[in-house]
Amino acid sequence: MGLKTGIYSGSFNPIHIGHLALANWLCEFEGLDEVWFVITPHNPLKKKNELLDDSLRLEMAKAAISGYPKFKVSDIEFHLPKPSYSIDTLRTLSHDYPDRDFYFIMGADNWQLFPRWKNFEEILNNYKLLVYPRQGFEISIPEIYPNVKKVNAPLMEISSTFIRNAYQSGKDVRFFLPEGIRSYFKTE
Repeated sequence: MGLKTGIYSGSFNPIHIGHLALANWLCEFEGLDEVWFVITPHNPLKKKNELLDDSLRLEMAKAAISGYPKFKVSDIEFHLPKPSYSIDTLRTLSHDYPDRDFYFIMGADNWQLFPRWKNFEEILNNYKLLVYPRQGFEISIPEIYPNVKKVNAPLMEISSTFIRNAYQSGKDVRFFLPEGIRSYFKTE
């Protein structure tokens, strides 16, 4: 058995306390040894002006997790062919870190879309999936998927979009942000 390593992939635009609380819960209550925040590079489907610069999002994620040894930040997808597909990320990580057991972390919203993902069956067969609750989305896992587990993590209904919009309209949302990145969002 290798180190149980959760892969939490996303744009983290910006990373916020909801992301960190979920990852913390997965380490402390679901038995993961570590959670790696995999920062996804600009997705061609998202408008470029909605996305903070790739390197800035990476820098903020590193600042946000500082001091908690079970969290790491990865820029692996910056070096893979675009667009980034989860299967390619997982294959690369498995090759580079054969001593780890990777658990792919996804929300109930993505679980419903999962059959549309590239090589989703390979992910189901070769990796463990942890599906966390999202408001308005049922989590139904067929018995034929023994590697998939619903986790009863607290429901975190905070979004990066909410934080960006609130900040842009002059709201002070410092307590939605990890202390390490509050300086990026100064309000006068």
